[in-house]
Amino acid sequence: MDFGVVLQTNPPAQRVVDLTKRAEDLGFSYAWTFDSHILWQEPFVIYSQMLAATETMKVGPMVTNPGTRDWTVLASLFATLNDIYGPRTVCGMGRGDSALRYIGRTPITLEATATATRVIKDLVAGRAVEYNGKTLQIPWVREGTELPVWMAAYGPKALASTGTHYDGFILQLADPQILAWTAEAVREAATAAGRDPDSITICVAAPAYVGDNLDHQRDQVRWFGGMVGNHVADLVLRYGEDQSTVPTALTEYIKARQGYDYDHHGKVGNPSTDFVPDDVIDRFCLLGPPRHHIDRLKELRSLGVDQFAVYLMHDEMDQTLEAYGSEIIPQMVSEE
Repeated sequence: MDFGVVLQTNPPAQRVVDLTKRAEDLGFSYAWTFDSHILWQEPFVIYSQMLAATETMKVGPMVTNPGTRDWTVLASLFATLNDIYGPRTVCGMGRGDSALRYIGRTPITLEATATATRVIKDLVAGRAVEYNGKTLQIPWVREGTELPVWMAAYGPKALASTGTHYDGFILQLADPQILAWTAEAVREAATAAGRDPDSITICVAAPAYVGDNLDHQRDQVRWFGGMVGNHVADLVLRYGEDQSTVPTALTEYIKARQGYDYDHHGKVGNPSTDFVPDDVIDRFCLLGPPRHHIDRLKELRSLGVDQFAVYLMHDEMDQTLEAYGSEIIPQMVSEE
């Protein structure tokens, strides 16, 4: 199992770079950031510094979208980073929840996202594409490399699209029951599309907080239940509450939800997340002493997870990062 760290590009940017370097030293192999250009600093500027400060760390957004930037701009950004630092970029893709909604636009359709992904991947790899009625190829891409693109998904259609079109699947919560359901849907779609389901990387991303004060930890990461609930509310609006379509383990808790304020998106103390109960936090996140984390990580690994990415957004970021590097990652590696 690989380990990643997910950061927000809050100023100062040097803090993000320093955490990335420290994560590499501690055994993490991926460094991700949010990508919502008004709420946080522009990540692609910072990726260059993150890559320059590390030797092998793979870097990319969790997640970007094909609506904020032109598809060819995204392709050029990744291709430029790969040209400077080698093939060390990875792209988490989504439809543009906070990034687009915050500027008054709607998320991109799944179909358009899949089409954009193919254009971006081909351009980064140096292949020609048809775009806006014109054949395009990046002339300075000498030896193009394949850009891994992993899709973030919860609902049936997004999961099917992930299995059909993408290199990896990102599940933004750490509940084994929901993981089993979503991963199976992705694998079934891959098989139906004639793809090898085992070729799809499965990444679980969720807040992790190492320590003994569970009440405090829960309050520090309650924002995450609200963020997930915002996506789940879209699913309920689209599919209803039919358990055969979307399991109640994912939908039940949002009944008390009153809305969502993007001004507090991804932030500790988000007032839009008071409705999230403790049991949901315990299912979605990894809390408690190192042993609790290791036990959950083993369960996730047994369900086919290839990477666990730590959302590092609380008041003990450094301590949790160090605990993973000194106690949790070595234990997981020794038992593989």
